[in-house]
Parts: sequence; structure tokens; C-alpha cells
Amino acid sequence: MSATRLAGRRRSPAGGEAGTAVRDVVGRRVRMAAGLLVLAEFVVFVLVASWIGVGWTILATLATSALGFALLARQGTKALVDLRERARARRPAGRELGDAGLIAAGGLLMVLPGFIGDLIGLLCLLPVTRGLVRGVLTRLVLGRLPDRMRGPVRVESVRTAGVGGATAYDARTPLVIEGEIVRGPDGRPAT
Repeated sequence: MSATRLAGRRRSPAGGEAGTAVRDVVGRRVRMAAGLLVLAEFVVFVLVASWIGVGWTILATLATSALGFALLARQGTKALVDLRERARARRPAGRELGDAGLIAAGGLLMVLPGFIGDLIGLLCLLPVTRGLVRGVLTRLVLGRLPDRMRGPVRVESVRTAGVGGATAYDARTPLVIEGEIVRGPDGRPAT
């Protein structure tokens, strides 16, 4: 590690070290995943080339890239039209925005050479399988988020009769207190 990078770390404010450490871990994981994907793509390319020949393998790679361009153009314009209609109607476009992101990622994976990326890209581009990819990504992302960063939890409650002055508490009837926890910018309950 260079002296300027170490010096920059020493001057970071309290808590900055943890942020840098998290970025380093995430960056390392991304580099590791990308390296493993490139290695897997190379292995699959060699296996396919030994099965059908090098020329046909290169032709298949070019064909899947062309298919990726075509699917990206078709599905991309459809997603943009859906987004434009949602914006015009002033309706939230959460799902359409997610679809546009999946289409962009799928198109990129299809255009880049490699059969594994083509398969994942095809799953992202086809409307039939896009919901499956969206569900897997949603579960993956929400499972890794801390509880305080997740969306609000909606709970149905039951209204009970008011509590009388001298009546004893009955354990069989639920005591429901309706309310909302208001959190400050640091995530703690506000006072």
C-alpha cells in the first residue's frame, strides 16, 4: 500500500475506517466474482469449441451477440415506452424502472462474448423469465440489508374496546397500541 493511501486513511474521520474496509471487502468480492466468471466463460468456450469446433463456436458467439443487440433494441424501447407512459400518468414506476435496469444488464451480458453471460442476459431480457430474476435479486438484496434500512413494515391491527377505569386486565384479549416509530437521521427513535 502506498504512503499517500496510508496517510489518507490516518486522516479519515471517525467511522471512515469502517467505510473504507467495507468498500475494500466489496471491491475484493466483485473482483473475485468477475475473475471467476471470466474463468468459467473460458472453460465453457473451450468445452464448446472441443465439442462443435472453433469456427462454429466463434460463429455461435457472434450470433448470440447479434441476438443480444436485437433483443436489447426491442425490449429496451418497450421498457422506455412503459416508463414514459408512467411518467405522463404520474404513476410510480418502480417495477418499470427495475425492468429497464434488468434489460440494460441483460443486453450488456448478451452483447459481451461468452455463453454463461448470454444465458443470464437472456433470462434478464425475456419478459417471461424477467420476473424470476427480479424475485431472486429482490430476495438477495433485501436479505443483505440491515433491518433499519428496509422499508416500513405494514401490520394489520385489531381495535379493541376502550379500557374501563376499574376493570381488571384479561390476558385473553389482546392489548393493541397503535402508533408509529419516528426515527431520526441516525436511525434511532426520535425523542
